[in-house]
Amino acid sequence: MRTALVGLVLLVVGAAAVVSGVLPGAEALVLANRVWPILLFVVAITVVTELAAEAGVFRYLAERAADWGRGRTIVLWLLVVVFATASTVFLSLDTTAVLLTPVVVVLARHVGVNPLPFALTTVWLANTASLLLPVSNLTNLLAEHALGSAGPAAFVALTWLPALVAVLVPSALLLVIYRRALFGRYEPEHPQPVEDRVLFAWSAAVLVLLVPALVSGLPVWLPASVAAVVLAAVFLARRPRLLTASLVPWSLVLLASGLFLAMESAHALGLGDLLARLVGDGDDAGALLRMAGVAALGANAVDNLPAYLALEPAAGSPDRVVALLIGVNAGPLITPWASLATLLWHQRLTRMDVRISWGRYALLGLLAAPLTVLAATLALAVRPG
Repeated sequence: MRTALVGLVLLVVGAAAVVSGVLPGAEALVLANRVWPILLFVVAITVVTELAAEAGVFRYLAERAADWGRGRTIVLWLLVVVFATASTVFLSLDTTAVLLTPVVVVLARHVGVNPLPFALTTVWLANTASLLLPVSNLTNLLAEHALGSAGPAAFVALTWLPALVAVLVPSALLLVIYRRALFGRYEPEHPQPVEDRVLFAWSAAVLVLLVPALVSGLPVWLPASVAAVVLAAVFLARRPRLLTASLVPWSLVLLASGLFLAMESAHALGLGDLLARLVGDGDDAGALLRMAGVAALGANAVDNLPAYLALEPAAGSPDRVVALLIGVNAGPLITPWASLATLLWHQRLTRMDVRISWGRYALLGLLAAPLTVLAATLALAVRPG
């Protein structure tokens, strides 16, 4: 509710800027044409993943992981790292935070191990693993436009090495911090039967087909929308009571729309010039670290989306855009509001009675965020080609 209220307030502020002439109507229209495909993708992918979760796809994967772990906690945790990374890369960070978090908590409890390192793995990787593809993060979809919309392959060519480092560094830190909990054994439980095999089969098939479609070069809103319509039709026939308005992430859409409009208005008032002086210029390692560091500080101060929007005009080159993404994607591990995915993650944990104070979360983030941003930015600076 607070998220929706903040979004509504920002929309009112942005609308006032348009009406008063601070933000020219032509520029607002250009912004709308840039934003609607992104918001449509967010809605569609959320509907797909929520329905797939209702069909039991994610729970099935978790139970298979318990079997594949063969009673060794470290193997089970490594499988969670793989699942969290894949979920973030192909289905977005919010999917990992919202849907995978309860799955791994239930999984940890079923096998009798501490759920906290598994839960932290999901939220850290939901953020840091979101560098590889345009669909991984809302900021990446914005950056794809700034990079010239050259497609997923060109995006991966720029981000693959920092993306790999941004997965390995926080994973290694978690392994060190929770080594006692992760090096042990467990007894796997019997998996639960699938409740509706038809829904499960359709949902699994849609996800399998959607993943390559999202990296095919098509506008990502198109395959995501088709997948959402197909699954909605199947659920309408099998379990219509689950098709409610709550499937649509209204709060997120309102917040994102408000942020887009408010930040565009702020740039019209001269914010861009101020930030350009702050981040400097150049593509050498020092300049890239400066951009990534400012971006990470901005994300932890005001949230990663407005931080990206504020700094994008000061990027100016592909490497600087990627450095900006490293800061706003891998950096928001300290404050609760640095990433919407973090707030959604904590909400899910609270509902499942898994406790971690924001103080402890921030202390761990103060260790992980600087190291991850530093290592990923240096990887960008030395990337071949």
